[in-house]
Amino acid sequence: MRIISGSLRGRKFYPPANNWPTRPTTDISKEGLYNILQHRIDFSEVEMLDLFGGTGNHCYEFISRGCPQVTYVDRHGPCVQFVKKTAKDFRVEENITVVKSDVFKFIQSINKSYDFIFAGPPYPLKRIPEIPPLIFKHGLLKPRGLFVLEHNQDHDFKNEVHFEQVRKYGGTYFSFFSFDDVEEEEE
Repeated sequence: MRIISGSLRGRKFYPPANNWPTRPTTDISKEGLYNILQHRIDFSEVEMLDLFGGTGNHCYEFISRGCPQVTYVDRHGPCVQFVKKTAKDFRVEENITVVKSDVFKFIQSINKSYDFIFAGPPYPLKRIPEIPPLIFKHGLLKPRGLFVLEHNQDHDFKNEVHFEQVRKYGGTYFSFFSFDDVEEEEE
């Protein structure tokens, strides 16, 4: 796996993914996603949350592009240890908060909101449809924030209240959700 752009551009990392319950985002779909994001957000001014963080791929990409603070959440111990080690190797430990937790418990317990949220759950996870409503119910996304959920063709979020668009790259789908109306948050 490699970092696409920014200060860590070209850096590679080699997770022992054969032993993990992870599915890293492919380079083609990741490039497509970040081509969209570079026109939508100022990486240097956002605080990012990575749910089901796996290898930490999206955290490193955000940090590389100037994001000052990312929060990584995953419950798989070897993934968490790998991310801590890689952050140290890349010398970005001060930019990443690593949380070992079940994502659904984290969502219900955290009392904080983020400018950008990425969730890349395992495709077989039965609770994927619960993720967008929980993000908004618990106030994890700031007004004018952006939430991107990676999934496969088995899910359709077009009827979700905050749904914006879906982009497809091969078998990978990214559903975008936004929270643009400040008054909507106060209701």
